[in-house]
Amino acid sequence: MNAPNSHANLGAVLAEAVLRYRARNPNSERQYASAVQVLPGGNTRSVLFHEPFPLVMERGEDCWLWDADGHRYLDALGEFTAGLYGHSQPAIREAIHAALAQGLSLSSHTAREVELAREIASRFASMPLLRFTNSGTEANLMALALAKVHSARRKVLVFDGAYHGGVLSFGAGASPLNVPHEFVLAPYNDLDAVRAIVAREGAALAAILVEPMLGSGGCIPGAPEFLHGLRELASGCGALLVFDEVMTSRLASGGRQAQLGITPDLTTLGKYFGGGLSFGAFGGRADVMARFDPQRADALAHAGTFNNNVLTMAAGLAGLRNVLTPQALQGLNARGDALRARLNTLFAQQEVALQVSGLGSIMTLHATRAPLRSPADLAGADARVKELLFFALLERGVFMARRGFIALSLPFGDAQADTLVDALADSLRVHRAVLPRPA
Repeated sequence: MNAPNSHANLGAVLAEAVLRYRARNPNSERQYASAVQVLPGGNTRSVLFHEPFPLVMERGEDCWLWDADGHRYLDALGEFTAGLYGHSQPAIREAIHAALAQGLSLSSHTAREVELAREIASRFASMPLLRFTNSGTEANLMALALAKVHSARRKVLVFDGAYHGGVLSFGAGASPLNVPHEFVLAPYNDLDAVRAIVAREGAALAAILVEPMLGSGGCIPGAPEFLHGLRELASGCGALLVFDEVMTSRLASGGRQAQLGITPDLTTLGKYFGGGLSFGAFGGRADVMARFDPQRADALAHAGTFNNNVLTMAAGLAGLRNVLTPQALQGLNARGDALRARLNTLFAQQEVALQVSGLGSIMTLHATRAPLRSPADLAGADARVKELLFFALLERGVFMARRGFIALSLPFGDAQADTLVDALADSLRVHRAVLPRPA
């Protein structure tokens, strides 16, 4: 448990920070006033909204952003992991320009889609066959539909706090927008609870869908024994194990599954594999994915006008072939691990009840020191603390998600890590009186 704040005025301090934010960003506020006339709440992507209005970004370069009021920010958000390459990476930009010169909508197969599929399959041994979609959400939808058809079963085991897309969200149990599969909800990192559920429901389970680390759920890693246990349980009951590696694929060339030595039946991908453009993919066991072979009399259909669009294929291929070497990816995640350790050391030195959880280049700030194994461990944390630090970091030129999420990009080096640590240290110094203290 956290000790009570030594200063009971957190709300007032946050209100003052919001007032300063408003004064600093009149152009973003004007843009928001215009946006609400044609978009509900001025928004078309819910995660980007925050009170009193979100920033409007005008351009980016490497790991830097500039907003509508001319402020420059260190981009510590990295487009929620999709921006792994940073902004306008030269090799990717050149590939997009070359593709543009050859025509956009070719209404046909192209060579690049085969080459990109080979590049992905070479990294993910569990994906000898795969298909493209336009997002990670679509990839998860298709994987679950395939699992249900292949198994002739109807139920899907998912985990509290998981996020697999806008219609597959379980942050508060389940979203009213979720697709109407027969979901069975289990606690994350609790293998005994899952065993009990599988003992009861196993004969009806088509799939066990899991993030190797909860992403939107707070960057809470799945314990290796938990994830290995899911593999055994899925095999034992005949369900397909589906690894959602939309975020965790960046932790190693073969994703988190390669690090842990686990082979799922299906894997879903998205985010950076499109080189910064819209992308998704699902793939896995050849006998399962072969259900989409259009030469089969019983072939399953999979549509999508832009599944193989030439710009995404070109950008994704250029990124994987020319930029994302194993050494570059290893270095990025090593920098992330080092940054997370520095931040947690800073919190301990400043005696504030904060921590950063995560793996490699993905992490989330939390207003608690409690050990984190599931979202339930975050109960009681004061969300205003993260909101205050979000605004404090913006004042100091650092941009992250309001919920505390951070994803590093390849251009984010040691100097940028120093900038983030210094900005957060100064924020703690100024606001320490209203931050939670360890018990």
